[in-house]
Amino acid sequence: MIVKEFLATEKAIRLLESQNTLTVIVDKNATKPQIKKEIENMFNVKVEKVNTLITPLGEKKAYVKLKKEFNASEIAHKLGIL
Repeated sequence: MIVKEFLATEKAIRLLESQNTLTVIVDKNATKPQIKKEIENMFNVKVEKVNTLITPLGEKKAYVKLKKEFNASEIAHKLGIL
């Protein structure tokens, strides 16, 4: 499993609402195409782009921007984040 958890921090919620972007902690060895494919399969959406970074704690964080026709807030509601 590539996706470990979805974040619900202040920044994550702000990105969710303003930029239609999900913030996800993923497996450290996961590539951007793998992350994109897993999110698309999990929620039946289309991903516009994926940005990743390694946090100071050694975790890999992915910012997954959805295409305009899909709403990240709806996914957050399904997950119980909002």
